Amino acid sequence: MSQGFSLLHTMLRVGDLDRSVEFYTQALGMRELRRRDVPDGKYTLAFLGYGDNSTGAAELELTYNYGVDHYDLGGAYGHIALGVPDIHAAAEKVRAAGGKVTREPGPVKFGTTVIAFVEDPDGYKIELIERKPNAGGVQP
Repeated sequence: MSQGFSLLHTMLRVGDLDRSVEFYTQALGMRELRRRDVPDGKYTLAFLGYGDNSTGAAELELTYNYGVDHYDLGGAYGHIALGVPDIHAAAEKVRAAGGKVTREPGPVKFGTTVIAFVEDPDGYKIELIERKPNAGGVQP
């Protein structure tokens, strides 16, 4: 933790909460950690991740606003990045779950890091970065 700060979550607005939860859990292996429906505010939140805030892990917050089925993603959003041990298997898992692989696995231009890009059902870009396990854990 730096300067007392830690990354808790990233929030994305989604047009179909169940469809998005299914994508992140089935295609990307996250777990749904908790869900909260707020009828007075007309929204539902679902928190997903590989661990929860209590363990220091960052979470993904998916927000569904009642009656909104599509968002303009804008030009400022980049992508979420996920480390994976086998990028080819991860890309195939996304494809098998009905996800879209928009850049096939391969090295970055002018480098050796192996990446791929996929999109979630709302069109958000997700970069997969291959991180081969070693004796000391996952490579930095």
